[in-house]
Amino acid sequence: MKKIFKRIIPLFGNFFFATGFFLFLWMVFIDPNDFISQFKLTRKLHTLENEKLYYIKKIEEVKVEKNQIFGSPAQVEKFAREHYLMKKPTEDIYIIKTNE
Repeated sequence: MKKIFKRIIPLFGNFFFATGFFLFLWMVFIDPNDFISQFKLTRKLHTLENEKLYYIKKIEEVKVEKNQIFGSPAQVEKFAREHYLMKKPTEDIYIIKTNE
């Protein structure tokens, strides 16, 4: 045990080792941009990039659906009747719910 301490004590007496060790501790634990924070931020970045791809795909699907729906007045009327339950003044609407 004493042999280990005899080896370590002169090592910390070395200016370059002590400075390097202090900078290492600073970068790992103390600095606001430490390695642990960088790892978490990188992981969050990958998650957000995946979400971005998902939403880009969804936007494209909605654009295609929009072009199909608003292509003709008959399609607009069909969409309004199905999704917003719109009706003509002389019509009645019956909603039938099924248990799935």
